[in-house]
Amino acid sequence: MKIKINFLAISVIATAAIVVSCKSDSTVLYNSKNFSVHNNKVIQGQNVAEVLSPTSIQSNYKSAENENYSNLISFKFSINEKDNDLAQGVDRQILVTNQKVSEVYVFGQQQSDKIDSPKGILPADTDFTFKLDMRAVFQQFKEKGFYQCSDGSKIAQADFKGVYIAGGALPLTWDFVNLEERGLKMTDADTDGIFEITLKLNPLIPVEDKTWKLTQDISAKTTYTSQQPIVDALYNLSLEEAKLAIEPDSTFRTGAKWAGVWTRDISYSIVLAFAYLEPEVAKISLLKKVKRDRIIQDTGSGGAWPVSSDRTTWALAAWEVYKTTGDAAWLKKAYTIIKNSAADDYKTIRNSQTGMYSGESSFLDWREQTYPKWMSNMDIYVSQNLGTNVVHYQTHQILSKMATILGEPHGQYDAIASEIKKGINEQLWMEDKGYYAQYLYGRNFLTPSKRFEALGEALAVLFDVADAKQSKMILSQSPLTEYGATCIYPQIPGIPPYHNNAIWPFVQSYWNLAAAKVGNEKVLNHGLASLYRAAGLFLTNYENMVADNGDFKGTEINSDRMLWSMAGNLSMVYRVFMGMEFTEEGILFHPAIPKEYRGTKKLENFKYRKANLSIMVKGYGNQIASFTIDGKKANTHFLSNRLIGNHTIEIVMKNNNFSGNINLVDNHFSTNNPQVKLENGALGWNPIERAAAYTIYKNGTVISATINVTYPIIKDGFAEYKISAVDEKGYESFTSEPILVYSAAAEQKIEVENFAGKSDKPYINFGGSGFVEVSKTQNKELILKVIVAESGLYQVDFRYSNGSGPWNTDNKCAIRSLYANGNYSGVIVMPQRGINEWSDWSYSNSHKVQLNKGENSINVIFEDWNNNMNVDENTAMLDFCRIIKL
Repeated sequence: MKIKINFLAISVIATAAIVVSCKSDSTVLYNSKNFSVHNNKVIQGQNVAEVLSPTSIQSNYKSAENENYSNLISFKFSINEKDNDLAQGVDRQILVTNQKVSEVYVFGQQQSDKIDSPKGILPADTDFTFKLDMRAVFQQFKEKGFYQCSDGSKIAQADFKGVYIAGGALPLTWDFVNLEERGLKMTDADTDGIFEITLKLNPLIPVEDKTWKLTQDISAKTTYTSQQPIVDALYNLSLEEAKLAIEPDSTFRTGAKWAGVWTRDISYSIVLAFAYLEPEVAKISLLKKVKRDRIIQDTGSGGAWPVSSDRTTWALAAWEVYKTTGDAAWLKKAYTIIKNSAADDYKTIRNSQTGMYSGESSFLDWREQTYPKWMSNMDIYVSQNLGTNVVHYQTHQILSKMATILGEPHGQYDAIASEIKKGINEQLWMEDKGYYAQYLYGRNFLTPSKRFEALGEALAVLFDVADAKQSKMILSQSPLTEYGATCIYPQIPGIPPYHNNAIWPFVQSYWNLAAAKVGNEKVLNHGLASLYRAAGLFLTNYENMVADNGDFKGTEINSDRMLWSMAGNLSMVYRVFMGMEFTEEGILFHPAIPKEYRGTKKLENFKYRKANLSIMVKGYGNQIASFTIDGKKANTHFLSNRLIGNHTIEIVMKNNNFSGNINLVDNHFSTNNPQVKLENGALGWNPIERAAAYTIYKNGTVISATINVTYPIIKDGFAEYKISAVDEKGYESFTSEPILVYSAAAEQKIEVENFAGKSDKPYINFGGSGFVEVSKTQNKELILKVIVAESGLYQVDFRYSNGSGPWNTDNKCAIRSLYANGNYSGVIVMPQRGINEWSDWSYSNSHKVQLNKGENSINVIFEDWNNNMNVDENTAMLDFCRIIKL
């Protein structure tokens, strides 16, 4: 105890000393309600970081996570690391006071008692035991061979791997698919059917004052000096972390905790900074993400590509490397890789109706964090996301430019890019809000999710998907919270911070680049403060932080020395303050310097192709008064790539203020989405807390609004309904899971085993007399004969299972091409549903096909473009083909 008291006393004295010394510098770069960024320090309450020198920063930052840890714990149980205990959106709760053990809960049985005692703060390192009765589950296993969950899904006894606990307070997590990895598997030591687990709730975070001191030799790197010591020191810190990120094999490490090269991480980092700082390391890293002359999609939701479909971020990076190096051999190699990848994407993920591409949000690759819980990986494949589509648009722009340089035809790429851009602006632009919608989602009829998505909005501005008027609206009207631009807005209730309710410095960096391009000084100043506050107080470039309080603790996963975060920090110097934009012919300069960052800035020993540059920028603003190269005034603000040797550039700014407004808002959570059922000719749903009204969708179109929790419908053929809740501020929740309404006579189930050899594998829960295995070696072509009573449009999908891998990772999504009467309809995507869980059946995506009266042919064929990222394993079990008359 004595040691602890002395340590705290020393800490208080040190803190006081920092505060006193900080008072000598009153220059404020940014000031908000809870923090301020100064020339040489950052202050957030009692937390202070002070620049001691360009190579040293001292911080006493203390996370408040322990002090904010509520004793009201929300949790659920899980079989096989899936959300299958209670209905979606329904959690268990316990108020931990003096008790050390919970009651014995029953799996699948909802709690009846409500928590009405006052909440408090749980002490750090509280040991607590949860107990769970699994006897009813095991009884069903014994009697039926499976357990039926509350949502109707079935878990085969043979597929049972264990029971886990999930929750929203550390060490619990709502990341169901990583419960095993996080040590959250429950045990039954005496085999009485009562499982338990003892956890240390509110794990203690050590408190210590920290000092960053430069330890790496960065003298050979580009140096930066300015009249803002905080920027200079964080620039040097980021250079050091970048050096530490280079592995022995000359690739970039993703983060201190994340080894290896990841396609989107390395690509976004290269675009921000490393194309010009480390071009050779950038090339080697990019080539690590190539297979079969195609870009590798990182392992991800449902078995990676095509559920995750943003691998063409690689193209953005490859093009940036070419522009900074002029390497003709690299251009040719990269062109072939991008061209092959884009050709497969066109056949697999392009939507012919919208012109856009389907698949998961770029980098937002954790299903529950940015999608409603009812959406499966199949549903994510069907969705069409803003950021991912902007990436595909820019990829085709790049292909066109590459093809032109190489003397190849380029018109097809221009045409595809134009279609994607048109689709984005027609389908996702929200004129009333002044920014784009997050994505289109649903099943048969897609509707926009009206959330703001920071990275997608920024990329739309940077790559000119948005025109000048739209770009200004996006920067001035998008909702920004005190600590920065959140990944999405509003936040999703009940989902802990990671992508949801979080700020990512690399995303903030792209947002800042967009603000600089548009010329919005207020938004840029706010964004710079977001980066410098975090890196200054934390003394490293973390991956993310909680939007509510700006803390690096409290997010589901985090790491220091994150590659794209340090790249973002460095890019503020190169791309904002220096204003460098690399082109095929050279460098364009257009600095954007808020008045608060005025003064003289020097960048020396900057290596560009065969030149070594010394660049000086004086003043502030976003308009250049004079531009000189080697003492000679230039009419354009441009440096040719043909220059060789040492050169000096001096830029004098006009000291002008930028235009533009900022929409600073409190962090806000939408309501939960309704859970809808069809009973007795009416839609009915649970009342939603804070809902001011409910919106009724039919076939993707709003048909009504109501304050009731029921809505009568008329069966008039095939229809799809969804309901959303609108809160008191006008923010809409996600919609409910779509409900299909059609007559039983409109549906046919074509048993696949009637047209191919039935599998002898011992799986259960299938329909008909069996199922058929499709793989790289078995049943590569299936021909089904379908007889319909009348010609017309029909919806076709397949009931399938895929136990090749888990929900959230790996790369074995099963893909097949669908032909109706010889006409290519698109691909059937069958994502992974659980490791070896081959008795877990679900539906694939659907296609609308034209069938003729009488006999028709439905062909399911493995084509070359159906190769997934694994290549070797591409397997599914097909139960039946479902055909519905539309």
